Amino acid sequence: MQTIKINLKENSYQIHIGFGLISKFGQLLRKVVAGNRLVMVTNPAIENLYGTMIKQSLTSGGFEVTVLKVPEGEEQKTLQNASLLYSELSDCHAERNTPIIALGGGVIGDLAGFVAATYLRGVPFIQVPTTLLAQVDSSVGGKVAVDYNKLKNKIGAFYQPKLVVTDIETLHTLPQRDIVNGMAEIIKHAIIWDEKLFDYIETNFNKIIAFDAEVIEELIVKAVKVKAEVIEKDEKDTNMRNILNYGHTIGHAIETLSAFKFKHGEAVAIGMIAAGKISNKLGMLSPNQLYRIKDIIKKFGLPTMLPEFDIGQLIETMRHDKKVLAGKIRFVLLDSIGKAVVVDEVDLSLVKEVLSDRDS
Repeated sequence: MQTIKINLKENSYQIHIGFGLISKFGQLLRKVVAGNRLVMVTNPAIENLYGTMIKQSLTSGGFEVTVLKVPEGEEQKTLQNASLLYSELSDCHAERNTPIIALGGGVIGDLAGFVAATYLRGVPFIQVPTTLLAQVDSSVGGKVAVDYNKLKNKIGAFYQPKLVVTDIETLHTLPQRDIVNGMAEIIKHAIIWDEKLFDYIETNFNKIIAFDAEVIEELIVKAVKVKAEVIEKDEKDTNMRNILNYGHTIGHAIETLSAFKFKHGEAVAIGMIAAGKISNKLGMLSPNQLYRIKDIIKKFGLPTMLPEFDIGQLIETMRHDKKVLAGKIRFVLLDSIGKAVVVDEVDLSLVKEVLSDRDS
């Protein structure tokens, strides 16, 4: 097990990463939780896989757990489901010191975290991410949200967890598409911050595909450390943390227009290549580095080409993005692999040119 501390003063917490940690969850949780009552939010599929094991672990740690279930899928991340959880929390007499545990992927983490941030003005929150995407991205950093009017993460808060427990064993039950989906965010972390991590991904591609245990653990640890370093410099996303949105301005619009048929990492992959092309056309990112980005995204089987969307509709959807400032669509661009910059305005004619380019 490796442990990473997120240093955010009074909001600091630890992330434990390793194999077989769900069976040790009660023991790890006891170090940060004093009471005995817990509420766990999960979906039925995850509960079937890990519910018995995690409840046994919690019982052995002296905890009593109430399980609340939410159906699977991005479409469940709504105010309506948040309201249902509020009712269930009230019915089971959850109090200000009753922790909410999110057991699942990004949807469960975002929704349960939003509820934890707002129920009784905030109750303790613990993340147990079970997808690669959640383990390297959404469980780290305290962004919690629900979608609204088909717009991703439109209503949310910053609310840091008390603890994150990442059991890599859970990845063995994921479909290959979900593994690849998570790799998109790992690649993104490398592109914006750490060229050595990018080199590591290129060098160890075959071992990653083969799910070499040592390489996968190191990959997750390295990716989490990147996000930790960025968050520690800008917890509330006022400046530097914006670089974590590389590929997301276009990616979120693709998710919305596809009615979430594109998974988050798939949409972000397309967005990353588009942002790389914009960077190259502005004389920032070199052709060779753009090729490396496109090549590694292709090698993992992620999509590289924009779907047959109406470009005007795509740009209009981008105008609703959270990163819009003073009516201008902000982009995260690249000077080079490992060095990202936030640009307040990019000429829309250039954006349209790149989005219309069918060369992947």
